[in-house]
Amino acid sequence: MYCASLPGGACTDAQWTSALFRNSIPGALNQVNFEQGYDLTPPSLCLRNSTTCGQGNVPLYSVEAETVKDVQAAVTFAATHDLRLVVKSSGHDYLGRSTAPVALLVHMARFTDVAFTDAFMVGGQNMGSAVTVGPGVHMNDIYQQTKANGKIVVGGTAATVCAAGGYLQGAGHSSLAPLFGLAADNVLEFQVVVASGELLTVNSISNPDLFFALRGGGAGSWGVIVAATVRTFPTFNVTKSVIELGALTNTAAAALARVHAEHIFDLDPVQGGQYYYLEKPGNTSVLTVETITANTTLEQGKALLTPFMNDALAVPDIFFNFKRFRHNGWSRLIPAAAYEAPNGPATVAKVYQELLDGGAQIILGNLVAGGQVSRNANISSAVHPAWRTAKTHLILGSGWDDSASLPEINTLRKWFQTDQVAVLEQLSGPDAGSYSNEADIFEPKFQTTFYGPNYSKLSAIKSKYDPLDLFIVASGVGSERWDEWGLCTV
Repeated sequence: MYCASLPGGACTDAQWTSALFRNSIPGALNQVNFEQGYDLTPPSLCLRNSTTCGQGNVPLYSVEAETVKDVQAAVTFAATHDLRLVVKSSGHDYLGRSTAPVALLVHMARFTDVAFTDAFMVGGQNMGSAVTVGPGVHMNDIYQQTKANGKIVVGGTAATVCAAGGYLQGAGHSSLAPLFGLAADNVLEFQVVVASGELLTVNSISNPDLFFALRGGGAGSWGVIVAATVRTFPTFNVTKSVIELGALTNTAAAALARVHAEHIFDLDPVQGGQYYYLEKPGNTSVLTVETITANTTLEQGKALLTPFMNDALAVPDIFFNFKRFRHNGWSRLIPAAAYEAPNGPATVAKVYQELLDGGAQIILGNLVAGGQVSRNANISSAVHPAWRTAKTHLILGSGWDDSASLPEINTLRKWFQTDQVAVLEQLSGPDAGSYSNEADIFEPKFQTTFYGPNYSKLSAIKSKYDPLDLFIVASGVGSERWDEWGLCTV
């Protein structure tokens, strides 16, 4: 219906896949499968090439909030009338937590204020240089404005994510995390509208329990963030290197994974970050390694990667390649100890071999832990303790065609949960944590996997600030009391 109001009366292919365009539409998501009502009776779908369009899981009503009072009015209205309430900043959520059927949505895209200070104060203490941003500010905008002010923040690679939303609440990994800590570690203060409709200042002094929860305790469970203040750091030179290697067989790809694991600590001297993706679009696998190192020259960056490159190119059936793909899905945090073990790299190779032989299409690696992430183990935050001992975060991903039926989709989900994740846990361990922003919405042990030993404390905080469960999301704190969409108690 929204596209029908555009000039020409339709969305273009470019708009259909544009994150910025989708961010601007209250009910649109970046992961379009969560817009579809596959499990409704009858199914309510709105597919790209369909001539019909159902409401699906898109909320019936939305509030285009422009002021804090707008947010307070929406929250109070939903609480008064017992409405399902959802919050959307960018809608970039891989778990579909920015939508729900027959719900009222609060759209925060218009909260785009950005304010810098060299001396942010909390309880009379100078916390140093910081920037305060609204939940409608995209990463790219933050990066551009911080650069203009000679600053940098800890953020992700997806430029269309809104930083002051689920990204921070879920921990917020970054290629700069080994250097500065997770994004959540660097939050100094939130302004939050809670379930009572009250606007709270939340920091280490004021409402410290809620501050604990908002820093890593999961997206969408605590209130509506209307502003977040995060640390800034002086700018510095960064070297980014991109290597793409092809593997003709699964055995060669697994050997490449072993070599990469053998060199996983090579970046530690400069606390570098890295994203490495092993993708199998056909018979050939492709490993893309994107490395980000701070305060290094191009030659220094090359020198750090040369040992890996020499060993990688010595693997039989390996060649340079230049194709790229992107997906997301199920995930686990991999402890540093898994790589440090004498048989660690061999175990990595075994896991990759089994995943690929089992049909895995993509294995996404994120070297975004260790360093300052580990050194921040004792700060007050709800970040899963597994982050503090992790070295990498691995994601398994797949997809399905628009024409796939619900039974076909559920078969794929079950295969991941029972087969692929079990293989991945040979590395992570059976009770490993996961990054709750890039994971399985149907994680069967979400309390352990997403929150670990923090869950009971988070449940108590939830009861204090949201006793009626107004803010409920799938696999969020308190969601065990509700059905999949948070509409009915169970």
